[in-house]
Amino acid sequence: MRIIAGSAKGKTLISPTDIRTRPTSDRAREGLFSSLESEFSSLQDLYFLDLFAGSGAVGVEALSRGAKLVHAVESESDISQLAIENFELIKKPSGKFRVFHSKAARFLESDHAGMQGAYDIIFMDPPYELGNSDIEELLKIIVERKLLQPRGVIAIERKTKKLPFAWPPTMEELKVRSYGQGSIFYGNYSASVLP
Repeated sequence: MRIIAGSAKGKTLISPTDIRTRPTSDRAREGLFSSLESEFSSLQDLYFLDLFAGSGAVGVEALSRGAKLVHAVESESDISQLAIENFELIKKPSGKFRVFHSKAARFLESDHAGMQGAYDIIFMDPPYELGNSDIEELLKIIVERKLLQPRGVIAIERKTKKLPFAWPPTMEELKVRSYGQGSIFYGNYSASVLP
């Protein structure tokens, strides 16, 4: 796996050696950032949250592309250490990063989530076996705690053939993009709830 674009373009990322993580493929990462950059025009100065970060590949890509702040959340301590090593591949980044060793829900409910303001982009790549009810609960916490900017975007990678989850009543699906076994679901706040 390599960093696709930005200040650290071409650097090789350190990959986990076991099956506890399922890295987002280069193709899916490229598609994700193409979609996000078309939505925001650039990641420059945006706040990015990577839940279920694994090796940190998605968060590292966001930092390389100019995100102002990247929070990466990973529940396995040794893999969260690997994520830190990957972030450190970016020499003199324009933004800041922090890796949290925590379960996703616990992080979202903590004081650390949104401590520097709501996120512009929240990316979730949970294990495919994680149930839709768990995804829906995480979305509920995000909405209740106002962790997403009013015009922010949530992108969630799920198994393509899995039954879709339900977005919270105040949110709507923007689009779905499929990359082989995985699909990325994009959502944001409904226009009716925006100021």
